[in-house]
Amino acid sequence: MKSLSTRPPCLTRRRIRAHGLLLAVCLWSVYAVDMSTPTLRDRNGLIKGTDFLHFYTLGTLALRGRGDLLYDMQAQSELLAQRVPQAAGTVYLPLYGPQISLLFAPFAALPYAWALAAWLVVNGFIYAACCYSLWRSCLKLHAEGWTVVILALAFPALFHLVAWGQTSGLALACFALAYMALRSQSRLMAGLAIGCLMFKPQLGLAAAVVFVFAGEWRVVAGAVLSAAFQLAVGWWHYGSGVMETYLLALRHVRDVMPLLEPRPYQMHSLRAFWSLLVPWPGVAFALYVVTAAVCLGLAVACWRLESDLGLRFSALLLTTVLISPHLTVYDLVILAPVFLFLVDHIIGYSCRQTALLELLLYSCYPLFLLGPLVRYTHLQISVAALAALLLLICLGRHGTEPRAL
Repeated sequence: MKSLSTRPPCLTRRRIRAHGLLLAVCLWSVYAVDMSTPTLRDRNGLIKGTDFLHFYTLGTLALRGRGDLLYDMQAQSELLAQRVPQAAGTVYLPLYGPQISLLFAPFAALPYAWALAAWLVVNGFIYAACCYSLWRSCLKLHAEGWTVVILALAFPALFHLVAWGQTSGLALACFALAYMALRSQSRLMAGLAIGCLMFKPQLGLAAAVVFVFAGEWRVVAGAVLSAAFQLAVGWWHYGSGVMETYLLALRHVRDVMPLLEPRPYQMHSLRAFWSLLVPWPGVAFALYVVTAAVCLGLAVACWRLESDLGLRFSALLLTTVLISPHLTVYDLVILAPVFLFLVDHIIGYSCRQTALLELLLYSCYPLFLLGPLVRYTHLQISVAALAALLLLICLGRHGTEPRAL
């Protein structure tokens, strides 16, 4: 079996490991230094865990039975100041479904610092379990275990997931479970996993379109059941009034987008790409709709025509990221399977498309970190790289000529 050592000189296994190790050391050293303060505020003056503070507040509301405050921004800010005095004055836009508050209720029973530590451990376990199970399904990568570990730790999306204390690790778990179910020919179970994305509905849009147009009706049925169950749990616990308020908040999402996306340069989707590049909102939105439709068409075609499940699923995940109306850098963690599947697919082959795939996969790591530069360039290059990956997958024939040792 050929390994990563058969790659071109610029991307040898030794160099990839060295670069990955260097990046991992840099990222986690920055994180360690940033967190090494005696208070709950890091060296940038932000509350440690950032977004986890919002989930902690929602969990507190669940513990106190205050569903009436789940979408009251001012009341949540006051409660937050009571529970975490150092975070006084912090405001979050409440848009998560009621079920999320129930998920975080056990964490809210702990002091904030302990709750954050517990959540980070859970996130780390989920990420490690997903990467391990997916790596085991990639036969050509079995000899590259340490390389995979290093690159998994160096993945910029993981760094942001931990730094922000976000829930995207759960989304990765949903996709990983769906993939494993599809490998086992259990389409209903795959649908149940996809439906669990209801807590981040924007990440389920591509799957909904692809599976409907591909005629995967058992997957669709499972997804509908799972999503309905999540909503039913929230309705059962809080009642109809809270659900009506939640749906009303969702209908007005577009009106509050500027509050939802205070750092547009950290967005990595087609909507962000065009809104940053084109100064006219109407034109930018039209370009987003057109290019998103093209991506969806490519993903549907790939799902229907491609026999390799890894490639089909990679196309689905790339499309999920590209067409999402709201996608922050930590959500890119759902792309971890793409790197595993594509490298596993192209090992041992050599052709022009394979070389380009390798270069794009390698380039995505630093590109995911260059978001702040977009404030000056107005060009989110990472989105272009992801679109190019999707196009190459859908073109096919990524590795038809065996690579010589």
